[in-house]
Amino acid sequence: MSYPKKVQLPLTDYNSNDLNKKDLLVLYKDMVLGRSFEDTCAQMYYKGKMFGFVHLYNGQEAVSTGVIKLLNSTDYVCSTYRDHVHALSKGVPSKNIMAELFGKETGCSKGRGAQCIFFSAPHNFLGGFAFIAEGIPVATGAAFQSIYKQQVLKQPEELRVTACFFGDGTTNNGQFFECLNMAVLWKLPIIFVVENNQWAIGMAHHRSSSIPEIHKKAEAFGLPGIEVDGMDVLAVRQAAQKAILRARQGQGPTLIEALTYRFRGHSLADPDELRSRQEKEAWIARDPIKKLENYMLRESIAELSELNDIQTAVKKELERSVEFAIASPEPKISQLKRHLFADQ
Repeated sequence: MSYPKKVQLPLTDYNSNDLNKKDLLVLYKDMVLGRSFEDTCAQMYYKGKMFGFVHLYNGQEAVSTGVIKLLNSTDYVCSTYRDHVHALSKGVPSKNIMAELFGKETGCSKGRGAQCIFFSAPHNFLGGFAFIAEGIPVATGAAFQSIYKQQVLKQPEELRVTACFFGDGTTNNGQFFECLNMAVLWKLPIIFVVENNQWAIGMAHHRSSSIPEIHKKAEAFGLPGIEVDGMDVLAVRQAAQKAILRARQGQGPTLIEALTYRFRGHSLADPDELRSRQEKEAWIARDPIKKLENYMLRESIAELSELNDIQTAVKKELERSVEFAIASPEPKISQLKRHLFADQ
């Protein structure tokens, strides 16, 4: 088979003038936490602690970290079925996410959401969505209420921004085009983040879209379309900074296409036999965590011992999260219908 040209993207040079050591270590820890959490999920799945289809985020950490760590706590994030790491970046505690994936009462959605449809209202994490493009209208609604509160209700608070994440396969669905149109029409404070990992479940992106360059689809609706190296956390961050500022100032939405890659199959039930070894190796060589790590060591920004300490701290946190999830109670059968409707 032929490979998309995007596999041959050059390694982007970092421009970290606006970041100090503390900032870079925050980004590094967030990516390490995301990767380690997913690896732990895989272990728990194979041990029979998790069930169903578990969709992991390995390889795409630079996108989540690069965008979400720039947001305020009052801003919104809307995810897909590959949602664990987005929630972590938004500040949802790892123990509550792990408990949710175990289906426990202490989970962030009381065990009712499970793997790909959980949310956290206290963190303005609007949830993951199991169906393609299902979250985009929800994110558009969140952005609309931000505008409504400011312009109609005259609330003096800063305009809240919504970051809406979805994959390349989603951009061939009607909700994508409809919501882009509405977002531009009403100048909604939303960032559409396309995590183009080259494969929509089992279909190579360049075989499924008449315009493989997704960012160019923004032109039809009059919003900026940006293509960025999604394996470079600082490149993603730089693009997100401009988009967030534009949204917060009331100038409307931005479409960011982050070119990335998932290192595992579509889910843990996927034998992952459609992608070639050559393609996988080409992308794994551009691991976003290793890239940031090598950069900080090369530029003497951080010592190897400091990075090792972060990895050790993350490992211990996830061990405690698993212990918390295992010890947590199952939802009671008598509470089966609880949380289906708003409390009166």
